[in-house]
Order: sequence, then C-alpha cells, then structure tokens
Amino acid sequence: MTTGQIRISEIFGPTIQGEGALIGKPTVFVRTGGCDFRCSWCDTIYAVDSVFRKDWTPMSSDAILARIEQLSDANPILVTLSGGNPAIQPFGDLLADGRGRGHRFAMETQGSVAQDWFSSLDYLTLSPKPPSSGHSLADHDIKACLAAAGDTVMTSLKFVVFDEADYQFARSVSDQYPALPVYLQPGNPDVDSTETSEQPDQDALMKTLLWLVERVSDDRWFTASVLPQLHVMLWGGKRGV
Repeated sequence: MTTGQIRISEIFGPTIQGEGALIGKPTVFVRTGGCDFRCSWCDTIYAVDSVFRKDWTPMSSDAILARIEQLSDANPILVTLSGGNPAIQPFGDLLADGRGRGHRFAMETQGSVAQDWFSSLDYLTLSPKPPSSGHSLADHDIKACLAAAGDTVMTSLKFVVFDEADYQFARSVSDQYPALPVYLQPGNPDVDSTETSEQPDQDALMKTLLWLVERVSDDRWFTASVLPQLHVMLWGGKRGV
C-alpha cells in the first residue's frame, strides 16, 4: 500500500553517479519535481520551477519501484533520489519496499527539510547552498536533517564552489561538522547551456577545478575531497544519462 503521490520529473538509468561520495557508482535516478529553493545557477530548472509542473507526473511508490525494477532488470541497484528537492516528497513507502527488494537508496538535498524517512536511506548527501546561490540555510536545519538520519545512514557534505566566498562558506560549515566527509566540486557557470542540453564550457569548469585543487592544498584542508562533475564532463547538460 502507498500513502501518497510523488511528483516525478524523470526516472532514468542505469547510469553512473556523477558527483559526491558515490561518484562512478552505477545507479538509477529518480528525479522529483518541485523545490523550496530557486538557486541562481540551478542546472535542473525543469525539475524546480513551477512553470514545468505540467511535465511532472504524479506517481505512486509502487509505480516508481516498478520502473526502477524495469530499468535494472530486477537486479538490486543503487537508487539516487534527486530533484528539485526530493526531501519534500513522501518517500517512506518507496524506501521500505525498495530496500525489501535489495535496492539501496541515496539522496541529495540542501538540508532545508528534515523527514522521518531519512533514517531509511543508505546514503544522505547534505549540500548546503553557498552565497552564490542567493540562498542561506540556518544551522538548525542541517542539525534537524542529521538527527532525522541518525547514526546508521552514511551522511556526507557536498558543496558547489564558484568563488572564494563559496569556498569560505564550505570551510565554515564543514568545520562545524568535522566527523562528516566533505566533497567540493566546481560550479557550472554555463546554466543556459545545461538547460538546452548543449555542451557547457569545459575549459571554464576545468579552470575552476584547478583553482579549487590549489586552494584546498594551499589552505592545508586535507580532509576535503575535490571532485569534478563527472556527468557534465561526459555528457554536458544532456538529460536522462
């Protein structure tokens, strides 16, 4: 039995996770529609802005799980819950039923909304948005998400970094949670290209990545991991891969 409809922007895969703690891992993506933020450099606006609501499909947990099983040929696989902000959706039933069939579940969220079902995840990525996003997040929101996940979920921090202000934000938040692994990635400034599925400026991304590597090294921040957006390197802004 399911208890609520989940707004789905797209379900696709198997592909690989392109960023964060699970980079390179085979996965099926379940991307939801709707978000409580509107970041200035959002690269999945089709899953955020309500103007695209007509393209979002309300689906039951049973229907979503059936699609996952179809894509994976009923083999257990990592399922990545993404968005928009997937934390605003009722995922409790899907997690319970999917884990019962051997699937593992990962989710990335900005940390603005905490849900009881976070404790049923296998992996939780909290990605507080830096100053360049135009949003801010209260520390108590992050703490609420950590409390909801508990000690059994593998939780990490991930930051998009465009400039020095973003870097300092990432360093400050990470210092408050020294036990959490932290991942840094260069921000993609070519938002329009991402929306139109054209190739982003790879040279600009590489320049920011190199700056970020040097910045971490100079700062002696040896607990941070610096990663590219692997999916952007491979497929640019193409959807559904």
